Amino acid sequence: MILIDILQNVILQKVVGNTEIQVNNIQFDSRKVEAGNVFVATRGTASDGHQFIPMAIEKGAVAIVCEEIPEEINPAIAYVKVENSSDALGKMASAWYGFPSSKMILVGVTGTNGKTTIATLLYQLFRQLGHKSGLLSTVCNYVNDVAVEATHTTPDPLELNELLAQMVDAGCEYAFMEVSSHAVDQRRIAGLEFDGAIFTNITRDHIDYHLTFENYLKAKKRFFDDLSVEAFALTNADDKNGLVMLQNSKAKKYTYSLRGMADFKTRILEHGFEGMLLDMNDKEVNVSFIGKFNASNLSAVFGAAVLLGQDELEVLRIISSLHSVSGRFETLHAPAGYTAIVDYAHTPDALVNVISTINNILQGNGRLITVVGCGGNRDKGKRPMMAREAVADSWKAILTSDNPRFEEPQDILNDMIAGLDPVQKAKSLTIVDRREAIKTACSLAQAGDVVLIAGKGHEDYQIIQGVKHHFDDREEVRKCF
Repeated sequence: MILIDILQNVILQKVVGNTEIQVNNIQFDSRKVEAGNVFVATRGTASDGHQFIPMAIEKGAVAIVCEEIPEEINPAIAYVKVENSSDALGKMASAWYGFPSSKMILVGVTGTNGKTTIATLLYQLFRQLGHKSGLLSTVCNYVNDVAVEATHTTPDPLELNELLAQMVDAGCEYAFMEVSSHAVDQRRIAGLEFDGAIFTNITRDHIDYHLTFENYLKAKKRFFDDLSVEAFALTNADDKNGLVMLQNSKAKKYTYSLRGMADFKTRILEHGFEGMLLDMNDKEVNVSFIGKFNASNLSAVFGAAVLLGQDELEVLRIISSLHSVSGRFETLHAPAGYTAIVDYAHTPDALVNVISTINNILQGNGRLITVVGCGGNRDKGKRPMMAREAVADSWKAILTSDNPRFEEPQDILNDMIAGLDPVQKAKSLTIVDRREAIKTACSLAQAGDVVLIAGKGHEDYQIIQGVKHHFDDREEVRKCF
């Protein structure tokens, strides 16, 4: 493509050289640059791409997009100065792949918890409604029915637009994607045209990256601020920050709720470990999901589908046949009569939701044993909170490892234990080895009890000293059975 065509949606602050040149690829990693490429110098959390401009030119880059034009100019190179290189990269990637998001109905889901469930269920729902659809999620990406392994909640702009282009080529009419706060903050979704956005909830998470809760909230909100007047914004009215998301949005505004008045109102009529009977906008539907948080997720799915023009009754019929997403409140029944639940809950709020759901169903007829850990090289402030929440409403809490990364597992556990008083410590066990922790929980369980294994969900690995080792909570539970 011609460089100026790739830059058609980017505001150019200064140009040095010829932008009518042909370029054969876009790169933002200088190590991947080849002859004829345009190199975009982005500023990351660990490094600044501007330092690698000389290397990119040496490797054959014919154009540089940057926030600061270097003092030494190579007359054979085109230099383009922009305000934000990451924003420019997103818009360039979109142009490079032929603006794929404008050729489909694209809906993004953001929030601390529930993103994967809502995006995946919308994808499954629309496939069952007969529409070719794509999915971009933490667990797996799908181009219609072809699985593509996911490495991030939201991929980088080039990978993201390539996947969307593949969806367009496969004839997809709809695409549903998780939108992380990192992706908004790093402008990975710049240049995408969203037809709808869904907000689930917001609680403490990623403080290691955003530094403050206010910054985290602003990142989520920016997604809604950038929506067009043609798009819809659907928010959870039960979250205290739900309506904040809509404040500056130009999109058409809608709400969903379990507690108050809303455009899409859901009530739980009956619940058990096999599922729930829900009232959704005055229509009863049986679902195989468990818990208030899942009733809320389904309310968002129902609302989004209706806002996308689908028939209410047909949507409810399909919702009744859907099943939980891998590693999200995944229920396994032991021959010995107890129930094991594997869930991705890795924030204090998510853990509270899962534990309260289990206790509401148990109603004292059985004990809850909770296995939980905290990730290494991540927000240390939530470690004592996670321990307290695990112990508070469990008969026994077993604190263990969960992706220690480059930290010593015992140091992480010490941070968790620091949040417990002597009475709470008496209700807990500390077992560094996650396999042994799961075995111990299952050996303590009796008929009617529930073993909750929280934190990893669908993940099939443990990261120890930076190395990925195969480890799947569900496999370990089945071995115990």
